[in-house]
Amino acid sequence: MNGGKADTAGPLLLGVRHHGPGSARAVRAVLEEARPDAVLIEGPPEADALVPLAAEEDMRPPVALLAHAVDEPGRSAFWPLAEFSPEWVALRWALEHKVPARFIDLPATHTLAWEDDEDPGPGAGDDVRVDPLGALAEAAGYDDAERWWEDVVEHRGVGEGDAMASFTALEEAMTALREEHGNGGHRRDLVREAHMRLRIRAARREFEDGVAVVCGAWHVPALRRKATVAADRALLKGLPKVKTDMTWVPWTHRRLSRTSGYGAGIDSPGWYGHLFGALDRPVERWLTKVAGLLRAEDRTVSPAHVIEAVRLAETLAVLRGRPLPGLSETTDAVRAVMCEGSDVPLALVHDRLVVGDVLGEVPATAPAVPLQRDLARIQRRLRLKPEAGERELELDLRKETDAERGRLLHRLRLLGIGWGEPAAAHGGTGTFRETWRLRWEPELSVRVAEAGVWGTTVLAAATAKAEADAVGARGLAEVTGLAERCLLAALPEALPTVMRILTDRAALDTDVGHLAQALPALVRSLRYGDVRGTDTAALAGVAAGLAERIFVGLPPACAALDADAAEEMRRHVDAVHGAVALLGDAPAPGHGKLRSRWRSVLRTLSARDTVPGVVRGRSVRLLLDDGELAQDEAARLMGLVLSPGTPPADAAAWIEGFVGGGSGGGLLLVHDERLLGLVDTWLTGVPAEAFTDVLPLLRRTFSAYEPGVRRTLGELVRRGPGARGSVAAAMSGTPGFAPEPDTARADAVLPVLRLLLGPAGDDGDDGNGGDDGGARDGQPAGVTA
Repeated sequence: MNGGKADTAGPLLLGVRHHGPGSARAVRAVLEEARPDAVLIEGPPEADALVPLAAEEDMRPPVALLAHAVDEPGRSAFWPLAEFSPEWVALRWALEHKVPARFIDLPATHTLAWEDDEDPGPGAGDDVRVDPLGALAEAAGYDDAERWWEDVVEHRGVGEGDAMASFTALEEAMTALREEHGNGGHRRDLVREAHMRLRIRAARREFEDGVAVVCGAWHVPALRRKATVAADRALLKGLPKVKTDMTWVPWTHRRLSRTSGYGAGIDSPGWYGHLFGALDRPVERWLTKVAGLLRAEDRTVSPAHVIEAVRLAETLAVLRGRPLPGLSETTDAVRAVMCEGSDVPLALVHDRLVVGDVLGEVPATAPAVPLQRDLARIQRRLRLKPEAGERELELDLRKETDAERGRLLHRLRLLGIGWGEPAAAHGGTGTFRETWRLRWEPELSVRVAEAGVWGTTVLAAATAKAEADAVGARGLAEVTGLAERCLLAALPEALPTVMRILTDRAALDTDVGHLAQALPALVRSLRYGDVRGTDTAALAGVAAGLAERIFVGLPPACAALDADAAEEMRRHVDAVHGAVALLGDAPAPGHGKLRSRWRSVLRTLSARDTVPGVVRGRSVRLLLDDGELAQDEAARLMGLVLSPGTPPADAAAWIEGFVGGGSGGGLLLVHDERLLGLVDTWLTGVPAEAFTDVLPLLRRTFSAYEPGVRRTLGELVRRGPGARGSVAAAMSGTPGFAPEPDTARADAVLPVLRLLLGPAGDDGDDGNGGDDGGARDGQPAGVTA
C-alpha cells in the first residue's frame, strides 16, 4: 500500500489479556470458526524463525522468548508464554493447521536499545500510566480487577453464545478508554502500534482479508484506527538499534507474575492454569487439589472437608453477587474448612498451587550461546536437571561424580550464575562434605548469556573470569577469597595469576586489619588439597608469610583504639587464632613454629596496659583454652583487672573479651566458681555512678549465653558466695566441684536413665543368654552407684 493511502477494511482483531485463560479459550474457538490464512501475534518479529520449535514434542510451556543484546547480554527482555496464554494457543493452532504464524510487535533490536528514560518521540502523552483492566473494573463497580475479569470472562463458557462477543465487547470498552486517556502513559505504545499496523498491511497484501491478529486488548482500537503508511513510518524513523540474539528459554509459573516484554503479568498463574485445564466443575477439582496437598503435608483433610468447602465457596459467591466462586471464595473456604482459620497452611496452598513452581522445557535444538550448550551437556552428564522448586543437594566430595557437581556449582557462582547457594551441612562436618540449595530461575538464562563473553565452556569462562577479577580486585581480602573460590572450583590455570596478584598485594598492604581478614580464607584454601586433589603448595608460603607479618604488626596496631575499633580488633584476633590452629605446626618464615609464635603474641597482648580490655581479655581466654595458661594464673589476671584501681568500663570490656562474644564463656563461669566469684565481687562493688555506663556492655556479654547457662548462673548467684565458698577455699579443691559427691542429685538422674534405656528384666538377662549390658539391682546398664 502506498504512502498517503489509508486502509478501508480491517483484519480479524482479537484483543486479549496476556496470560488470560478465558481469552485463550475464546481465541481457539474463534480461530476454529474463522479459519484464517495467517495468524499475527504480538511479539518480536525476530522470533519468526523460532516459531517451528513450538511444535516440537519436547517444548513444554511455560516458556519465554528471550532477546538479548549480543555485545551486552545483560540487556535483555522476555516474552513469556504459558499453556493458557492466548498467544501460545494461537501459535499452536497455526502450527497444527499449517497456517503461517508471525510476530508483529516492535522488533527487539529497538526494544533493547531503547532506554526507559528516553523520550519515545511524537505523541508521547502524559506520564500517568493507566491500568486498562483496573479502569474497567472500577467503572463496573469492582474494587478488584482480578475479580472483575473472572466474572466477565473466566466464568463465561465459550459455548455461551457467539465466541466473538467477548472480543467485541472488550474492544468497545478499550476504545472508550483510549478516547479518554490516549496512550494512557504507556509512552512506547504509539510507536509499537505503528509497527504493528505496517506488519498487518504487509500480511494483508499477501493473504488479503484472511488475517487474524492476536494482541493485547489495549492495542485493538489503535490497530483499527485508520492511519497512513507515511505517518506510521515517520513514527519509526530514527529509532535506536542494537544487535540482538533471540531464543526460547524455560520459564516458570512464579515468574509469570512479573511484567514482561509486553508489560503484563498475573498474580495467580497456578489458578489460571487450573481454570484453563478444568473443562468442567473447576471449583470441585481445585478444592480436591488443595486437599491432596494438605494431606501430603500430614494435615487431616477428609472428603467431607472438600464437600463442605465447595458448599461454602458457592454460598460466598451467591452472597457476593458473583456468577461462580472465584479464587477469593475458594481461598476463604479453604481457610475456614481445611485450615481451621489458620493462614499458615493457607500460605502453603498459595505458594504451591495458586502460584506454583512449574518449570517449562525447550528443545535441545533451540538456539543457544556456546556456553549454554556446554552447561546443558554437563548437566546431562552429571544428572543435575534444572528445577524450579528449591531442593537441597548433599555432596560427598570423595566420590568423583559429587566432586564434579561441586566444581560445576562453584564455577557457576564465580561466573555470577547463582543456580546453587552453599548451605549448612546436615550429615556431619569435614572438607569432604558440601551441601547446596538449588533453584533454577529463568533469569539465569540471561546470566549464562552474559557469562558467554568469558569463554565457550564453563571451565574456560570461569578461568577467564577469575583472572579478570583478580586483576580488578581492590583489596587483599578480595584476592584471598578469590583464591579460595578458584580452589573450590578447581581452576588450576587461573591460580598462577591469582597467586601472583595475591603475593604482590600482601607485600604492599601494611594494614594489620586487612592482613587478618585475608589470612582465614587463605588458610581454609590449604585444607582443600586432600579431598579435591588440588596442589595448594603455593599457598602455604604465602599464608605463613602473611601470618608472620600479622604477628609483628598486631601488638602495635592494638594501641589507642576506641570501643568500636577494639571490638573489630577482637574479631581479627579470633580469626587469626582459628587460622593458626588450621595451619598447625607449620614453620614460621624466621624461626620456630607458627603456633608458638602466635602464643607469644597473645601473651604480649594480654599483658600490655595500652591494649584495650576486650582484646586483653580475649587473649587470656585463648591462652587458657589452649592449655598455655593455668587456671590459677587466669584467675589471678582476672583479679588484677577487677581490682578497685581499674576503671569500671575497662574492667567490663575485659570481661566481655574473656567470657563474651560467643566463646562459651558462660560454661566457663558455671564450672569455675572462682571466676564467677571474682565477677560477682567486682560487679557488686561497682559505684552507682559507673554502673549505668558498664551495664550495656555487661548485658551484651551475658545475654549471648544459652538459656540453660543463664539459668544455672542465676542459681549460683542466688545461692550466694557463702554457699559457693570463698575463692580461697574453692582453690583448695577441684574447680567447680564440691569436696564430696552429691548422692541425692546423682540419684535424681536414675529415673530418667531408666526411661531412656527401657525396663530391665527380673533376672537381668538380655535375651541372648548373656548378662552384659543388662540392668541389675534396679540400676540401668552402665550406671554404677
